[in-house]
Amino acid sequence: MFRDTTLAMPGRLAFGSVHSPMPAPTRPVQLRCNYFENPLGVHDQTPRLSWRLATDGRRGARQTAYRITVSSTRNGRADLWNSGRVASDATTQIPYAGKPLASRQRAWWQVEVWDEKNRRSESSPAFWETGLLHAADWLGEWIGSSLAGGPEVSMPSPYVRTIFNVSRQLASARLYVTALGCFEFELNGRRVGRDEFTPGWTDYAKRVQYIVYDVAALLKPGANAAGAILGDGWYAGRVGWRTRGYYGDRPKLRAQLVLTYADGATAVVATDSAWKVAFGPITESDIMAGETYDARRELPGWSTAGYDDRAWLPVTTFPAPAIDLSPVLGPPVRVTQEIKPVAPPKKLEIWPAPVWIYDLGQNMVGRVRLRAKLAAGQTVRLRFAEVLNPDGTLYTENLRAARCTDFYTAKGDPQGETWEPRFTFHGFRYVELEGLPGDPLPDAVTGVVLHSDTPRTGDFSTSDPLINQLQRNIDWGQRGNFLEVPTDCPQRNERLGWMGDAQVFCRTAAWNRDVAAFFNKWQRDIADAQGKEGQMPSVAPHIEGVGPDGGPAWADAAVICPWTMYLCYGDKELLARHFASLEKFIAYMEDQAKALIRSHPDTKVWHGYGDWLALDGSGNVFGNTPKDLIGTALFCYSTDLVAKMARVLGRTGDAVRHEKLAARIRRAYQQRFLTDDGVAAGLTQTSYVLTLQFDLAPAAVRPKLMRELVRDIEQRGWQLTTGFVGASYLPHVLTRFGRNDVAYKLLHQKKWPSWLYAVTQGATTIWERWDGWTKEKGFQDKGMNSFNHYAYGAIGSWLYAVVAGVDLDPAAPAFKRIRLTPRPGGELTRARGTLDTPHGKIVSAWKTAAGRFEWEVTVPPNATATATFPIPAGSKITEGRSPLARSAGVSAVKAGKAATTCELAAGTYRFTATWKV
Repeated sequence: MFRDTTLAMPGRLAFGSVHSPMPAPTRPVQLRCNYFENPLGVHDQTPRLSWRLATDGRRGARQTAYRITVSSTRNGRADLWNSGRVASDATTQIPYAGKPLASRQRAWWQVEVWDEKNRRSESSPAFWETGLLHAADWLGEWIGSSLAGGPEVSMPSPYVRTIFNVSRQLASARLYVTALGCFEFELNGRRVGRDEFTPGWTDYAKRVQYIVYDVAALLKPGANAAGAILGDGWYAGRVGWRTRGYYGDRPKLRAQLVLTYADGATAVVATDSAWKVAFGPITESDIMAGETYDARRELPGWSTAGYDDRAWLPVTTFPAPAIDLSPVLGPPVRVTQEIKPVAPPKKLEIWPAPVWIYDLGQNMVGRVRLRAKLAAGQTVRLRFAEVLNPDGTLYTENLRAARCTDFYTAKGDPQGETWEPRFTFHGFRYVELEGLPGDPLPDAVTGVVLHSDTPRTGDFSTSDPLINQLQRNIDWGQRGNFLEVPTDCPQRNERLGWMGDAQVFCRTAAWNRDVAAFFNKWQRDIADAQGKEGQMPSVAPHIEGVGPDGGPAWADAAVICPWTMYLCYGDKELLARHFASLEKFIAYMEDQAKALIRSHPDTKVWHGYGDWLALDGSGNVFGNTPKDLIGTALFCYSTDLVAKMARVLGRTGDAVRHEKLAARIRRAYQQRFLTDDGVAAGLTQTSYVLTLQFDLAPAAVRPKLMRELVRDIEQRGWQLTTGFVGASYLPHVLTRFGRNDVAYKLLHQKKWPSWLYAVTQGATTIWERWDGWTKEKGFQDKGMNSFNHYAYGAIGSWLYAVVAGVDLDPAAPAFKRIRLTPRPGGELTRARGTLDTPHGKIVSAWKTAAGRFEWEVTVPPNATATATFPIPAGSKITEGRSPLARSAGVSAVKAGKAATTCELAAGTYRFTATWKV
């Protein structure tokens, strides 16, 4: 969503004036284009413009009109677009409708707004700048080394460089850069940007992203030097469980530096055969295996103009592959935090040499910064693990074939040496050092946290410390697995963009963090992965070895995720851009189904992963819920969503067609999987949950289905058995159909399978399995036992929406209209949820005692809310000293038997309700 910061992404400048004193009670701030402040490299000819309103905190603050002006100069006239005064309260996702822009053109924009008192104010200027819009704009060649890696062996990381001259005063300088593999770029000895694993992971057979940086501050008059270090990354390294080199055998770079002088002249410094290459200290780099670094081979000053490169060799140039060079859509991977060990390391006397075990106290994703004093040539080995064996050694069996090991060879600096790798990441809590000649330095190990830079937007806490830790685990699991794509796990030889995991979790993801741009990028990956017949795969980017049809709940992420992003961020353009792809997917499912039953046993298509890792007595990973039941339920749901998308986009004919198809699927589902007595095929919790969640049963049968679901839960000692598919919907179904008490019983359950079991065992992230480790059985199957796997963290959306009581109105997406409906229950006496939305921060914080309910609420500017008080009839509600109905900003008060509702304008409120006990 929106970040209250002036810190820009590299190449994306932010104006400090965002935080200047307000000239008027309502003022537009935080101007954004396609989710970014002042982005460079935009290709979209109709980018979406958004802003928020800063106010004096008064109630009812709102916008009544706006005007957007766009100019080719910062303070010039609106020669590109003037929207005119538009009578509207819209502040998000407004498409640019001005003149088309050329490559490398900057558009300056401002917005004026009028508030509810018709007072006018205007924003500070902001801008967006186009990238290289046409293939002919690219002058740089693909360059690299003549050496290539093999299926099991990496090559050293190439260092490439050139020198060039800045002949006169610069007006601007832009670096356009990409790589097949990963790169770190330097100018005059200084790193460009702070992004990691650039340019990110895509299907390199179809597209590679490029990045634009404003580098004027890194240049100087006269001689300058440019260079880059290349890493294998996803392109030439290991992907999934495959050998190395899935996309290509070596990393390659393409770049061009465009210098614009003050007199209007331009010069281009582009990668070509005149660049030089050498190998340095990174003798091996692999995303999964790790990195090896020999400090004796360092190249001091290699990216400066005065460096002697006479021993370097000419680069090898390569033909341009027939793929798209695309703009970056998502946030970059960044270092977001550093973690120190929670205790001194433990020394284990293990032959042939002792090792030191560090506990960082948090299962994290990233790398380690090593600090050590070593003699030249001494090598330290670093290994990583999420948990320990009973004897205190690293538990690494669950890493499968991923080596997850770094090596550092010292140069012998008597002051000590500091190192952290560039082109690898690990999932770990524990670090093992081997090869130290004596005791480690006090600061020998620092955890460096890496993930896609999705700023935190949500916060949730309660009176129960275990539930608070559960929420922290959910967020840490999201941070660790949202690295370029939403991976299943960050540690073993997999780390793929599994779509089923993402679709069950995406709603929770949008609570915790700003994932709008992240999922925009990933939806493009999904579209690239779609099969010719319309099928959607299990993973995106897609790799061989994983079937082209992902099957139920996995393939359906292609529909569920963009719809969720629309609800949370109001992004109609995302729906429009991919609507044809999603229609084709629905048509594929219809074609492959038998009598509208998807995954019918008589069909030869992939029937899917079932209710993955359910513990319903099946004895296998698929669970007992019939695959055709899951398939048909998700077929109907996806078809319903595509119909809703069509309505949003004004495609009435498409909407009607898909609505009719969904109705036919629903009838087929009822005939095959339901009885009039409320029994669902499979007799599993997930069978009942999906039937109720997607409204697949006639209204008269739903109470019977609900009784069967609750009976099953009760007979199991108030425990769930659902897997990946059913667990995300289970608490929502219980609450929606009047059994919030059962949902709370499951929330508080501490025996496995439950959400809190792992918390009671010291977990700091969400586990892949309910029983990843138990006292009775120890570790689960080593072949599939991740301790950082966010799917079961989907309970987070229920915690926010039901416990804290913050939710959106689908009819007014992006939290323009808010539903505030807390439902206290279980053992909780208080809860607090906050969410930074496109309009501002929502707060819902309640506490309860006998005969008393206190509730603090904040509705952001330009938004409204429906508030529901969970109190009995006859309760007295006050806001300050005023009765509820007479409080400013409160309207339409309605008292019912079990709740009182009202409408709230923007503002902060503190309510107190009392009743006789």
